[in-house]
Amino acid sequence: MKSSFEITDYELGEHWRTGVCIYPYACHESERDLCRLELSSLFEAGANRTLFSSRFEARSGSRNYIQSLKRIDPDRSPFISMRVDIGMQTPTFEELLEQAGHLTLNGRSFKIMYLKCGEMRSYEEQREMERLVGRRIRGKAEMKSPDLLFGLLASEEGWQLGICRQGLRPWLSHKHKPSNYSTGLSATVARSLVNIAVPELEGIKVIDPCCGMGNVMIEALSMGIDIVGVDINPLAVQGARRNLSFFGYDPAALVKLGDMNEVREHYDAAILDMPYNLCSVLPEGDKLRMLTRLGQISSRAVIVTTEEIAGLLPGCGLHAVDHASLDKGSFRRHIWLCEGK
Repeated sequence: MKSSFEITDYELGEHWRTGVCIYPYACHESERDLCRLELSSLFEAGANRTLFSSRFEARSGSRNYIQSLKRIDPDRSPFISMRVDIGMQTPTFEELLEQAGHLTLNGRSFKIMYLKCGEMRSYEEQREMERLVGRRIRGKAEMKSPDLLFGLLASEEGWQLGICRQGLRPWLSHKHKPSNYSTGLSATVARSLVNIAVPELEGIKVIDPCCGMGNVMIEALSMGIDIVGVDINPLAVQGARRNLSFFGYDPAALVKLGDMNEVREHYDAAILDMPYNLCSVLPEGDKLRMLTRLGQISSRAVIVTTEEIAGLLPGCGLHAVDHASLDKGSFRRHIWLCEGK
């Protein structure tokens, strides 16, 4: 049996026409701004940005989804729960039922799942709609381990049916590392920062010039991104190498002990988590030197700070494209997406 990732439009019949994709997503209220910045970076970048619509809690209790022509691996974002490749779109439920009757699965088992990110319906209504669609499809219904999982979405525009592509959520295994800082970036935040900095993966070279324990590097490497790290702190470099080795990467080739102000090679993107601790503030001169060097060595940069730095960026050759804040209790991080002037 083929998995839902392998099945083709041709095998599902002439009435199945894959076009747009639906991406349900959810986030904690404290991560909402970060989620917005990440998803806008992922879906508004590149050539396939012709259709980008986001549903932000259109109805009370509803969750969010993005509709786009772009096909993104659902494992890219920690906020995306799946990708639904839409194959049928109709104005009415009755028309969808008629089209579903043409689907022949050739012995494959299937399940219908009403997507909660669409119009809100009662539990009984959702199950009834799933049953009605399922009865029309020529295949074997299987609730536990179906070969194909179909997502059913209701919206103001009509009805959509698609194949759900659920990811493996690899970042969850990155939460437990041999070394970490108490104030270090979580795997979720680190992965989002990588997506903001690198929305398109192909042919991109990236640097983390203050890599710390390597949290950002681990997320980037797990997505196949060409990234290197530098840190001036020998203990941080030791920790990063230990963590990278733990996840199967060659630390000697990826992390170097050094000062970012001495980096000369140019990179397509950089992710800078500026040094800080809870008891001291980085001197102004050090901040200016780091930001200036960042603008010199990268075309696109994501900067994480605990202080407001908007006024410093223009003088350092950086143009702020967007900004988000991330709160954890009383601790606030500022996230700046910048491009070189």
